Amino acid sequence: MCLAIPAKVIKIDELNAQVELGGLIRQASIMLVPDINIGDYVLLHAGFAIQKIDEQEATETLSLLSQLTIDDNQ
Repeated sequence: MCLAIPAKVIKIDELNAQVELGGLIRQASIMLVPDINIGDYVLLHAGFAIQKIDEQEATETLSLLSQLTIDDNQ
């Protein structure tokens, strides 16, 4: 199963970006979505930003993923 996770763009350097995922900073290629800006949210899959999403969608998705993790540990 493939899963893309919302991440917030915090720094951009040409075709790469630093993104924040639950407090962790990761590197991501933004060559597939070059129109993003610092503060935008992207769907991150295998080190690639594959789509820009709005903050509300990112927040809702992260909340749902958090609930799955909590339910899985019970």
